[in-house]
Amino acid sequence: MNVQGVNDVRQTKIHTAEQLVPEPSAFEFELSIEKLKRQKSPGIGQIPAELIKSGGRNIRCEIHKLIISIWNKEELPDERKKSNIVTIKKKGDIKHCSNYRVISLLPIT
Repeated sequence: MNVQGVNDVRQTKIHTAEQLVPEPSAFEFELSIEKLKRQKSPGIGQIPAELIKSGGRNIRCEIHKLIISIWNKEELPDERKKSNIVTIKKKGDIKHCSNYRVISLLPIT
């Protein structure tokens, strides 16, 4: 039903909705890695920023391939589906959403 600009029902070429957000480019991925802060706790994957930053081109390429694979499949790995989302209050007024940090925790198996 995602047909755009069809005047004649018998028209053979159908235009479907395109993906709204393009997959992350290698350039965007590199910019994100450069923004990673050192001396911080690792995320859910338990990979410290120092390892990613100093791991070299091969590690960065492999991580980017993994991200693109997940992006194109539009499906998260099973481990990520079972995570718990927790909010942690930061400083400030509890009535403002910006004073909370949302994290996702994987269950211990």
